Amino acid sequence: MQRRRLLEHIATGAALAASAPWSAAQSTWPSKPLRLIVPFPAGGTSDLLGRHMANALSQALGQPVIVDNKPGAGTVIGIDAAAKAAPDGLTLVGVANSFCVNQTLVKNLPYDAARDLRGVGLLAVADHVLATHPHSGIRNLADLIAQAKKNPGKLSYASFGNGTSAHLGGAMLANLAGIDLIHVPYKGQAPAMNDLMGGQVSMMFGNWPEFRPQIHAGKLVGVGMATLQRSPQAPDLPTLAEQGVSMESNSWFGLMTRNGTPPAVVQRLNTEINKALQTPDLLQVLQEGGMRSLANTTENFEKFLRAEIDKYARVIQQAHISLES
Repeated sequence: MQRRRLLEHIATGAALAASAPWSAAQSTWPSKPLRLIVPFPAGGTSDLLGRHMANALSQALGQPVIVDNKPGAGTVIGIDAAAKAAPDGLTLVGVANSFCVNQTLVKNLPYDAARDLRGVGLLAVADHVLATHPHSGIRNLADLIAQAKKNPGKLSYASFGNGTSAHLGGAMLANLAGIDLIHVPYKGQAPAMNDLMGGQVSMMFGNWPEFRPQIHAGKLVGVGMATLQRSPQAPDLPTLAEQGVSMESNSWFGLMTRNGTPPAVVQRLNTEINKALQTPDLLQVLQEGGMRSLANTTENFEKFLRAEIDKYARVIQQAHISLES
């Protein structure tokens, strides 16, 4: 019994000694500026949200948070930079749906997501709406399915690009509804929406905030929201689930850091992120952008990421999607 107690005492002392250097330094972290990598071009929703979050974190942590735009390769370039950073919590990277899509779609990723990165916090989500051109004759999901079955391979859907959430949303709809749709990728949401309004493509999944003015003006028809319950941003628009196809499609945003970062630092970052999401400044940004806060724990964010990776893997495999499709 005495030996067991002695061993327990030694183990406890060793653990305390090992944690002592970090415990002593914790009160002064961060002592250097932080970097927030945004793997998207400047000016987009992810960039806007990242810059507002950087300002909020800077005020909370007492150090500058420098936004570093590193777009390219479907976010792989920016995320790889974060995956190779020091595990000190001083480098954050913004992630979106593409992070989870790339786990299946991109072969030979230069980083290992599970080994190199860990979730810090989920920020926000913008729900997707399925929209069509007014002259398409499609007013609801039943119209769409009827047209697709009457004219197989004739209806097309636009997306922001190969492997984007809009691409996977269309593939998910086609699989669940048992219809054949032709994917037409664009370089961004704006040119895709222009062709949708011009009638060059039949339909498109896209962020509700950008589609809302066009739907309200009658330039596009909102077929339904790709949510399981009616969106608070569009309470009068039926969901696709209400119309017979239960699916979710959206654009979400979160922050990750280098795996191996001390848990106390990750927890501190998560706490400050959740606080920032409740400030008037960021609440206004979210409201104006038609986004909802997804403030949560790091553990729940990690679970969310694993579920999203599995969800998109199923869609990609069932639809036989490649980067060229």
